[in-house]
Amino acid sequence: MVHWYESSIDRQLREATERGEFDNLPGAGRPLRDHGREYDEDWWVKDWLEREGATAGVLPPTLALRREVEDLEARVDRRRTEREVREYVAELNERIGRARVGRMDGPPVLLPPRDADEVVAAWRKRRS
Repeated sequence: MVHWYESSIDRQLREATERGEFDNLPGAGRPLRDHGREYDEDWWVKDWLEREGATAGVLPPTLALRREVEDLEARVDRRRTEREVREYVAELNERIGRARVGRMDGPPVLLPPRDADEVVAAWRKRRS
């Protein structure tokens, strides 16, 4: 004797399918993303990061500092005065110093401090 049981969720899904509520959804007829790949426990985190473009708050502070130094020109170019540039470089150098002695979380960094005069000279050259 076969007993058939339909849970309330199964019933709701069946009724919604019969009403056509799942017709014409985005991605209908296409294979699922990552189908056939090995299971990754952190798939949902990676998917969320990709969807939201959220990386700034996820990087350890020392790696975020490295990225900031890589983007130094763009960050400095947003400053309007030489004083703002020098203040930014001084604050950046202070954080680099903290990172070099291990007072910031994340992997160690060996970034050299930036010379404020060189940064200002390059900033002036790009502005003219």
